[in-house]
Amino acid sequence: MFRKIYNKIPRFIKNKYFIVLLIFVVWMFFLDRNNILSQLGLRGDLHKLRKEKEFYLKETANDSIELQRLMNDSMEAEKLGRERYMMKKDSEDIFLIVRKPAIKK
Repeated sequence: MFRKIYNKIPRFIKNKYFIVLLIFVVWMFFLDRNNILSQLGLRGDLHKLRKEKEFYLKETANDSIELQRLMNDSMEAEKLGRERYMMKKDSEDIFLIVRKPAIKK
């Protein structure tokens, strides 16, 4: 009975090199700690992190330029304080104008 089943299996599947290759492929794709599936996920994470790094480098460059501008020009510092932080002189009053957002229909 075993001989009948064994004879029905194609010859290339019974080859020892094919069996070793199949075990290696299964091991590399599913069982190994650094398998192919996790490598693909890590590659996606790496791509996302590189984009974030590029974004933060640009932001750092922009902030450095703004910092230099604020350090060199006192009018810019006053403008920043008034616009962002609602600072005022003692003799001034500030009036905020709040506009309602347009309703989309």
